[in-house]
Amino acid sequence: KRIFEPFFTRKQMAHSGTGLGMTVIWATVKDHHGFLDVTSREGAGTRFDLFFPVARAPLAAKPKPADLEDLVGCGTILVVDDLQEQREITANMLRKLGYEVETAGNGAEAIACLARRPADLVVLDMFLEPDADGLDAYREITALNPGQKAILVSGSTTLERVKAAQALGAGEFVPKPFTLDALGLALRRELERR
Repeated sequence: KRIFEPFFTRKQMAHSGTGLGMTVIWATVKDHHGFLDVTSREGAGTRFDLFFPVARAPLAAKPKPADLEDLVGCGTILVVDDLQEQREITANMLRKLGYEVETAGNGAEAIACLARRPADLVVLDMFLEPDADGLDAYREITALNPGQKAILVSGSTTLERVKAAQALGAGEFVPKPFTLDALGLALRRELERR
């Protein structure tokens, strides 16, 4: 039942896998407007059927990936994610783009970080355990710092919660797993937004 859940794995995390393999497959199929079916019986094996719509139109040219120089920025970014591995990955991506990075594992830590030192932007996971989700955390953040810029990220969340956070002033939603391009472009757009 949890096969497509991000970071869910029965393998030892340090030795093999990250728990993102099936999530990437699910997201790719959904991005192509398809669906997939899984049939599994213990001792008999597992079958994955992937279904994609037929395309009759010629393929459009792929957009050229952004140059790293176009994504480089400056400022302080606070990354809020309950998974340490994900915080580290995101922080390393942001440092590569030239940002100074702070991290927090939940909403309470984020509030404490922002009380000590303001951030130009918050990268906020929408699914935080065990205390609150990203919407609740963003409400607290904007109570402390009205107008706080943020982008929302998540591997699994309800779009209603994302839209509610955006109604409060949060910026773009970037689904996990994200690329350096996707994160960098979302950051640039949000930092430049008035």
